[in-house]
Amino acid sequence: MRRDVFQAIADPTRRAIISLIASQAMTPNALAEHFETSRQAVSKHLKILTECELVKQEQQGREIYYSLEINKMKEIDQWLEKFRHIWEDRFNQLDDVLTTLKNKKEES
Repeated sequence: MRRDVFQAIADPTRRAIISLIASQAMTPNALAEHFETSRQAVSKHLKILTECELVKQEQQGREIYYSLEINKMKEIDQWLEKFRHIWEDRFNQLDDVLTTLKNKKEES
């Protein structure tokens, strides 16, 4: 089953996993230490993230290490970019209104 990347990042545990492996690859056991859930629950989250290609697996001896797939994260960032412009424009408009109100208040 092909999962949607946005469904994958909608879950707070999966976002936390992404944050943890953003700086270094980690094993499921090492990841599970950061959560109050079982290793099996963390493994299910890792499976979803792997299916969405947000993380990749690498076998090192007997251990499997999970690391962030940067290119997939860039896809998410590119999709969000168009919204960033909208938000920035609105914040700039709000800043202009607040500056105008502040100036009027100071003139009074």
